Amino acid sequence: MGEQAVTGAGGTPAPGPTSAGMTADGTPAAPADVSGAGMSADATPPAPAGAPAAPGPQERTSDITAGPGGVMTDEAGVVTGDLTLRTEYADGQVTLRVQYKDADEWYAVTGGRAPLADPAALDAVHTVAVALLNRPEG
Repeated sequence: MGEQAVTGAGGTPAPGPTSAGMTADGTPAAPADVSGAGMSADATPPAPAGAPAAPGPQERTSDITAGPGGVMTDEAGVVTGDLTLRTEYADGQVTLRVQYKDADEWYAVTGGRAPLADPAALDAVHTVAVALLNRPEG
C-alpha cells in the first residue's frame, strides 16, 4: 500500500490538505486550515481567523428550555419554559437576554452583563451561556 498524490484538474496537485491528520510512520501531520468547520448558533457567520471584528453590535441566539427555578431577569423576575437566549456584544460589553419563545419582549438576565475585551470571544461566551441555562430535562 503506498501513498497517492491528490490531484486536481489536468493532473496538477490539488490545493489543501492531503491527509486525514495521520501519517504512515505515526507522526502527526502538519496542521491544516479547516475554515468553516466550526459552529455558529445563528445565521451570522463568525469572522475568519485573523480578520478584524465586524463593526457595531453583534449577537448570537439559541432556543433553550429553562431548568428548575427558571432564569432570573432584571425586568420580569423568573422566566421559565421554552425561551430564546440572545448574547449581545456592543461597546466592549457582552449582555445576555432572554425572551419567551416567539414573544416580542426581551429581558436582561440578572448578572448577565460583563466586559468582553475581544469580540471574537462572543461565540464562546454564548456557548457557555447556553450550556448553563439550557436544562430541557430539568
